[in-house]
Amino acid sequence: MSEDRLPPEQQLGEIQAEELDHFDFREYAVEDYVTLVLFWVLLGIVFLQFFTRYVLGDSIAWTEEMARYFLIMVGFLGSAMAVRRNSHIAVEFFYRYMPGRIGLVMALLVDLARIVFLVGGCWISYQLADRTSAMMVSVDIPKSYLYYVVFAGFVLMLLRSIQVAIRHCREGTSEILFTDDEP
Repeated sequence: MSEDRLPPEQQLGEIQAEELDHFDFREYAVEDYVTLVLFWVLLGIVFLQFFTRYVLGDSIAWTEEMARYFLIMVGFLGSAMAVRRNSHIAVEFFYRYMPGRIGLVMALLVDLARIVFLVGGCWISYQLADRTSAMMVSVDIPKSYLYYVVFAGFVLMLLRSIQVAIRHCREGTSEILFTDDEP
């Protein structure tokens, strides 16, 4: 069978493979790369703990605590990626049955509520980081460093939320709204 006459499923597979081979650095932001690096460090720490515990029979004490802290950092910085892409989970059920204009107003109110929530998160995480003087248990590093990373995650989420809200206002639509041609 010639390539011109491939079944549509195989043609689609080739198109998807070509898209997967394409990588554009401009599609990603700083938080994506920082989160990727932190994720790989987390992976290395977890592998080290697994290897020392199950292969060598004696785990390294600091790996469990550091894995927990790196997971927290990946979670908060990764949330900034989700906010930028507006891919956090949302209850879309009600938007399906709302008239277009009411749905848009509700979506913009959700954007505003998210911004207010993230301002509160920034304030609380900064206060916590500023007041923490305790050291980590197994490593001689102040816990406030972890809380400052959480604060940075909240600030990034806030900035990305403001960008998303401005985009929704300019475009007059939101990703959670349904158009007439969608099911």
